[in-house]
Amino acid sequence: MAQPHWQEWWGEMEEEIGFIKEMIDGTDTTRPFIFQLDGKDSGYIQYWIIGDNLVEPWLSQTPWIKLVPPQSIGVDMGIADLPNLSKGIGTKVLIAFIAELRDNGFNEILIDPSLDNKRAIRAYEKAGFRPINSLLGKTGETYLMRHERQ
Repeated sequence: MAQPHWQEWWGEMEEEIGFIKEMIDGTDTTRPFIFQLDGKDSGYIQYWIIGDNLVEPWLSQTPWIKLVPPQSIGVDMGIADLPNLSKGIGTKVLIAFIAELRDNGFNEILIDPSLDNKRAIRAYEKAGFRPINSLLGKTGETYLMRHERQ
């Protein structure tokens, strides 16, 4: 998380690790996972329930969460090593993760890349995410996308 390609899209490493500690100890309902490729830790992925985050500071920092169903879940991910970017890894991981989420009863799955993160947007599109047209222009710097069932 200290690497520049993480810092560009995530918060400061110490703050993010603090959030993950809260997830692990159960004070935050977000569920964190590390994914592996060939037995090597290769990235991070998490899901969070929108309804559990309809409080400050999230309402101020991500006001779009008031505009989507509270039972929706958001997904965030990052690839660990810079050389692994743009190799289809994120798309493959997302496809597998979404299948697992759907098997566990989650139907409304969102992802919220920055409008400037074109690499992530392409990967998410390949994994079946599409922009929520009714919210275009209402989400600030976020490009809010919904997973469409294949």
